[in-house]
Amino acid sequence: MTDEQRPPHAEGTARRAWPWIWMYHAVGDPTDDPYGITVAPERLDRQLRTLRARGLRGVSVTTLLRAHARGRAAGLVGLTFDDGYADFVRSALPLLRRHGCTATLFVLPGRLGGANDWDPKGPRRPLVTAGQIRAAAAQGTEIGSHGLFHRDLTALTDAQLRDETVRSRDLLREITGRAPAGFCYPYGTTDRRAADAVRDAGYAYACAIAPGPAAGPYALPRTHISHADRRARLAVKYLRHRMRPAPGFAPVAVPPAVQEASL
Repeated sequence: MTDEQRPPHAEGTARRAWPWIWMYHAVGDPTDDPYGITVAPERLDRQLRTLRARGLRGVSVTTLLRAHARGRAAGLVGLTFDDGYADFVRSALPLLRRHGCTATLFVLPGRLGGANDWDPKGPRRPLVTAGQIRAAAAQGTEIGSHGLFHRDLTALTDAQLRDETVRSRDLLREITGRAPAGFCYPYGTTDRRAADAVRDAGYAYACAIAPGPAAGPYALPRTHISHADRRARLAVKYLRHRMRPAPGFAPVAVPPAVQEASL
């Protein structure tokens, strides 16, 4: 077993600054975007160029957490893409590769090849297929679960909660050949019951948005990155990130079986 394959150990439990995780969604035309979640490919290219110019490299959340546990995450930023839009493969992945970055793509295995029907205002965007998930994974992308159908976990029955966590994980294992380490809460909402369900389903970590005092390995905070974010705005968001209280949770022990081509 190599050092990269070995899970973090207890000596990494000292308090450190939060690892910085960026949150993206769609990559395409931002003009028809009532939710402010679409970044144009050209803007993503500039944002990644800014990241690299500052001596930082975008990586998957699993890679970031392993480095964080060893005190080696200073030059790394986690990159996440929620909802599993098909434009990730077409538009984002080539740019990530151009800049020497990787990312985590959170997908909805219950909506493969479908669309974002949960957004009442639209516009409708196609979601990844099983083949596109495998293609992204083959190019070094970490695949995580965003639940089964994009439902608010805090409002579900026990059976529905199990579907969103356990069943989605099983389906992704069938698609990629490995169980995902990460989960991302739809809408960013979570509570103790939802976080416990994610942990009990076997995930090593979960991403939220701004969990506040509940932050920990199953409610990792993230920074929303929009089309409006240029160099100055990114600098301000970095300062806000640095002002978060230091976490008191132990490092996430990612199972050795969860491997990435980027490691």
